[in-house]
Amino acid sequence: MRVKLKAGRDQRKFIKRIEELSGENVFACYQCGRCSAGCPVASEMDLLPNQVIRLVQMGLDEEVLRSKTLFLCASCFTCESRCPKGIDMARVMEAVRHVLDPKGKDAFGPGEIPPELAQELPQQVLVSIFRKFAK
Repeated sequence: MRVKLKAGRDQRKFIKRIEELSGENVFACYQCGRCSAGCPVASEMDLLPNQVIRLVQMGLDEEVLRSKTLFLCASCFTCESRCPKGIDMARVMEAVRHVLDPKGKDAFGPGEIPPELAQELPQQVLVSIFRKFAK
């Protein structure tokens, strides 16, 4: 049984904007969960990456924009490497952050990583966090 959501004009506009900014087809995601299973910072997120993309698919912008996950995403590309559809979830997260704050301010900085967590994270994650601030 399939349920069709009737997205309103604002919801469709949000979905289109995210796809436009990210260059990704958010509807290609079929919720396998591999992105979330491999995410090195998933334990700190209030919404897992697959939940974020599902909310984007549904056009539920307010729910997505309230999430701290947007600022915890390290853009390490683990999600993309595990995705059977090749969706670059880091680009989707960046697009949602841009919609939230078009000026590009970030609510989570490298200095806010607890030292005990920093020791456990793969080096690629830490480099990716700093890369977001080097634009």
